[in-house]
Amino acid sequence: MEREITEEKLRRYFRITEEALRTLEIAVHQKSLLRSVADDFLTMAKSYFEDAKYYYEKGDYVTAFAALNYAHGFIDAGVRLGVFKGENDRLFAFG
Repeated sequence: MEREITEEKLRRYFRITEEALRTLEIAVHQKSLLRSVADDFLTMAKSYFEDAKYYYEKGDYVTAFAALNYAHGFIDAGVRLGVFKGENDRLFAFG
């Protein structure tokens, strides 16, 4: 059982989340009722990802890890809701 957040673990999560943000696509049309949900989820994911980078640079690995998990949570929620396309099970939770 792991009991600490290592730099290696953080870097791995940064890579995964960054790739997920780069490859996801919005799956709803601009005029769809769910488009504002997609836009909000994407904004939140990007904001938490930027927060994670900020805290990582400050050496606060715990807060950086938490922010990364929030970022990826918004991504995965969007995929599960169907507002994002994400078909790579290494990057996205779907089903």
